[in-house]
Amino acid sequence: YQRRVHGGRKKDKSTMLSPPPYPVLNLPDFLVILLVSFASCVFSEGISWLLIYRTLSYQTLKSRVEKLSKKVEAGKDKAAQPGALSSKSHSKKLERFGEDLKNTNRELTMVKFKSSAVVGVTLILLFSVLNSVFDGRVVAKIPFIPINIVTGLTHRNLIGSDMTDCSMAFFYLLCSTSIRSNLQKFLGFTPPKGASGVFETK
Repeated sequence: YQRRVHGGRKKDKSTMLSPPPYPVLNLPDFLVILLVSFASCVFSEGISWLLIYRTLSYQTLKSRVEKLSKKVEAGKDKAAQPGALSSKSHSKKLERFGEDLKNTNRELTMVKFKSSAVVGVTLILLFSVLNSVFDGRVVAKIPFIPINIVTGLTHRNLIGSDMTDCSMAFFYLLCSTSIRSNLQKFLGFTPPKGASGVFETK
C-alpha cells in the first residue's frame, strides 16, 4: 500500500512538471464560457450604445476630439519638418489645441462614466455567478507553466498543485477581452483617435 501511494505521488509530480504540448479544452465548459462572454460583450456594448454612443453630446465630443487630434498632429509634423522655423505664435497655437484636446477628452470620459458604471456592476454580478458554477472546475490545460504573477488568475479556486490547470476566471477574461475589442471595431464603437492619449505640446 505504501509503495502504491509513493508511486502515485511520483506520477503526479511528473504530470505537474510536464505540461501538454498543446492546449487541452473541456469542450462543453469552453462553449458555455465562450457564449456567456459573447453575450456579456453584446449586452455591454448595447448598454453603451443606448446610454452613450447614440447621444448628441457624445457624437459632438467625438467629432471635436477627432478634429483637435488632426490639428495637433499636423502642428507637430509641421514643426518637425527640416528647416521649419519655430515661432512663439505657432507654439502657443499648438499648446492651445493640446489643452482643448485634454479638456474634451475629460468631458468624453465623464459622458462614458454612467454607462461604464452600469456595465461594470452587471459584469461583476455575472462573473460571481460563473465563479460559483465553475468553482474548483478545470476548464482547460495550458501547454506551459505560467509565471507566479499569472497563476493567481489561471489557477483561481482550483484544487491541487498542477499549475497547467486553467480556471474559468482566466479563460473568461481572455475571451471577453478579445471579443469586446473585435466587437467594438465591427460596430464602429472604438474610441476616436486621440481620446485615450495625452498630447504633450512643448
